[in-house]
Formats: sequence, C-alpha cells, structure tokens
Amino acid sequence: MSSPEAAGRPSAADLGVVARQLGRAPRAVMAIAHRCPCGLPDVVQTAPRLPDGTPFPTLYYLTCPRASAAMSRLEAVGTMRSMAARLRTDPQLAGSYAAAHGDYLARRAAAALHVGVDPLPVGTQSAGGMPDRVKCLHALAAHALAVPGVNPLGAEAVQAAGGWWQAGSCAEDGL
Repeated sequence: MSSPEAAGRPSAADLGVVARQLGRAPRAVMAIAHRCPCGLPDVVQTAPRLPDGTPFPTLYYLTCPRASAAMSRLEAVGTMRSMAARLRTDPQLAGSYAAAHGDYLARRAAAALHVGVDPLPVGTQSAGGMPDRVKCLHALAAHALAVPGVNPLGAEAVQAAGGWWQAGSCAEDGL
C-alpha cells in the first residue's frame, strides 16, 4: 500500500491547478495520487476527515475536468447499468470488485492514521457504490488511476473513456 508521500505531496502550484480544475479550493488534499499524461494532477488523495472533523469518505477524487466529462458521458450512456448487471452475474468480477472495496477501506484507514484523525466508522461507504453497486464512475476511475490494477470497473471506465488528454491539457481550457 503506497503512502501519501509515494503518491506525491502536493505543491502550491499543484493545489492551484486543482482549485482551477474544481472551480473551488480543494479540501483536505494529502497527495497528488495520479497525474494526467499532460503532467497536471488528475486525481488527488484526500484525508478521510475535513479540517473541521466532518467525515469525507472519498479518498481519491477525480479533478481533471476533461476526465470528469469523459466519465459523465459514460454514465449518460448507461455504462453503470451494464456494469451493475455484470456484477450480479459474474462471480469473478464481483470478487475483484469486493477486493477493490477492501483495498479502498484499508487505504482510507491508513490515510486517517497518517494525518492523525479518527478513521471513519465501520460501515461508512467506500466509493462509487462498492462493493456491490456501481454508483459513480468518477470515483471508480479515480481509484483505478491512483492504484492501478486494483479496481476492475474503474479500469474499464478509464479504458472506455479514451484519451481525454489528447486534445491538450485542461490547462489549455483556461486553467
């Protein structure tokens, strides 16, 4: 399991890019968990609690507006429904997806320890509908980009999205 330092401590410039990507100040960013092929951050790792103690269960957050738009397009054409149907009929996929859920929970608990906050309560959702639903491709893709080889449906979403960066970096869109 990688630590936030291994993922990449965010620089002030990184946080500025993420703020422009999101259109707001990023919250509780621990690390840049993945960089787009253009070099800009596209996934951040966040602390499991905001500075005021509010639970924040989304450990990996997709920030690139082009990647986010690609995931939204996939959601709009029913990709989540077909993935959910496969989960109900493919025991191997269901097992891999459940393992991704376990990975997410373990990484989130380790992140809490790393920043010195209480872990989220047992039973708190992980992300994207895991372990038995498909609810948000953005969250699943962020997990797949941050931790390659762990989230099978996130990896499928990233693959299906194609090269969102190929038209140039999102910085060229006014960032």
